[in-house]
Amino acid sequence: VAKHFFNQILAAYTGWIDSRNDPKKAIIFADDHSPMPSDIMDELVAYFDKNKFVHPWKAGDFMIIDNTVSCHSRESFDTDNGRRRRKVMAAIANGIDNNPNKSITTNLVLSTGDLIPSVGLGCWKIDKAVGANTVYQAIKSGYRLIDSAADYGNEIQTGQGIRQALAEGICTRSELFIVTKLWNSFHSHVDEAIEKSLRDLDLDYVDLYLIHFPIHQKYVPISQRYPPEWVDPDAAFPRVELDHSITYEQTWRGMERQVERGLAKNIGVCNIGTTMLQEVLNYCKIKPTVLQVEMHPLNTQQRLLRFARTNGIQVMAFSNLASASYVELGMATQSDSLLQNATVTKIAQSNSVTPAQVLLRWAVQRGTIIIPKSSKSSRLIQNIDLFHFALSDSEMTELDNLNCNRRFNDPGHFCQVAFNTFCPIYE
Repeated sequence: VAKHFFNQILAAYTGWIDSRNDPKKAIIFADDHSPMPSDIMDELVAYFDKNKFVHPWKAGDFMIIDNTVSCHSRESFDTDNGRRRRKVMAAIANGIDNNPNKSITTNLVLSTGDLIPSVGLGCWKIDKAVGANTVYQAIKSGYRLIDSAADYGNEIQTGQGIRQALAEGICTRSELFIVTKLWNSFHSHVDEAIEKSLRDLDLDYVDLYLIHFPIHQKYVPISQRYPPEWVDPDAAFPRVELDHSITYEQTWRGMERQVERGLAKNIGVCNIGTTMLQEVLNYCKIKPTVLQVEMHPLNTQQRLLRFARTNGIQVMAFSNLASASYVELGMATQSDSLLQNATVTKIAQSNSVTPAQVLLRWAVQRGTIIIPKSSKSSRLIQNIDLFHFALSDSEMTELDNLNCNRRFNDPGHFCQVAFNTFCPIYE
């Protein structure tokens, strides 16, 4: 059984080693049983050591710990006046919190030491008319991760929702993790792009800034058209106008500059594979902390997930429900839906949850960050209610076995169909 609990990591790595807890064997990833890199364990150990609380238990002791991360140290029993006692170590997050809008998700640790929620709200395709209220309701429902992008065209509304939540004291800015993305036409104008996003979001910084696609389009001034999107809609023959003078390394230097300027706490990449990710790692001065890619049981990308983890990069999965967001765009059909898949519905019935919750739990349980989208309050709550059940190893395997490398968000396909341009980024 894969060990996911922080107490196992701390205990195994700091001295409590027995046949079950050899740090080279016990601390492994669930999907492929590969060892957890030692630098990740070092960061977790440092975090726990910094936040530890030591209590010598006595008969009758009772303690309520309201925290997001906890662990206990398996120190050996000793005898004190004939009584056994055990010291218990726990990392206390925020103490007792009576806020009904408190986040109910778990967190993952980035290579910078920052925490990122494992469940967030994706803002793609959220209509401007309901954008502000959707973001506000999501935060009120316990979401703390908001995934936005310049290309979504709703950053102003996203910022309004954030501002309302902060004004009402639902949470503080430091408790939120805000993501936005650099669009293709700003790969040589990163400063200008992030400054525009921050103005629209009404923020001083973002927690994560991502390169949206590994596609270099010709620069379009903000005053001319914003967001620039894939094509000029007024052109007689709309095409994706590419700029072959720009390299991805040059763009990454611009991303690193935003960390140095204090405008982005973390930077990362989207929609690239192992080869390109390795190239970034070869030349980067500041390491990408997150890789955002399409992942679901039809497109599990096991090797890419393993490669990212081996290099200390967290993976954020989009299109968590597979085809659900693409049917109305003509990029998928109802027959592609996993929500009616026999395996998914069987597992849902077995766990008394919805098919959507099965797909989202599968993603969370394999250690990825998810960003499902919904503007319905009931669905927002359902999408984050994933921690009262767990899928069995056999159920996880059944879902893994649905993989057929089916990708819905592929510029190599939709740019040809919609924008008269062959623009492949995958083999």
